[in-house]
Amino acid sequence: MSLEVKNTSIKGLILIRPNRYEDDRGYLSETFSNRDFAFVVGEQIDFVQDNESLSSKGVVRGLHFQIPPHAMGKLVRVVSGSIFDVAVDLRVGSPTYGKHEKVLLDAENGWQFWIPAGFAHGFSALEEGTKVSYKCTEFYAPDSEQSLKWDDKDLAIDWGVENPQISMKDLGAESFSDFESPFVENKLKKHLY
Repeated sequence: MSLEVKNTSIKGLILIRPNRYEDDRGYLSETFSNRDFAFVVGEQIDFVQDNESLSSKGVVRGLHFQIPPHAMGKLVRVVSGSIFDVAVDLRVGSPTYGKHEKVLLDAENGWQFWIPAGFAHGFSALEEGTKVSYKCTEFYAPDSEQSLKWDDKDLAIDWGVENPQISMKDLGAESFSDFESPFVENKLKKHLY
């Protein structure tokens, strides 16, 4: 297996870094291997859609998720620039319910962030021209899409940007205290890491 793996403080959230083979021309990296990824997460995951976003410095996107039956897991990586990537545990019964994990992802460090279904996801762009790519386990389903306030006082996320740029859609997101989660922790599959 040609991956470096780190656990986070929240069960199920995993940092993965594929090896890079460098020489004087640059580097080559196998950014995704279905076999290695399945070994790391402890199950076969089928990705059905790849998304890419381009953001200016200071943009905050999130906190987004899809509810069942179209709940979505994401494998997030940065192609150019850097982000603080954030996942919030929405799994009722989880000891970390309502807690978040914030990680630095950038084109240089090569880390990827696995965020399974049952988490809200968002990020802040730390550089101009930040490009983020993410593999999704479910197709986009507008009727299942929901979001939480990016600046929710109960979540207390430090996005690391001044004067964030927020979409109108994200400005109208629900507060965490009003959210009734359809995700249940004990129905989640076990992970090796």
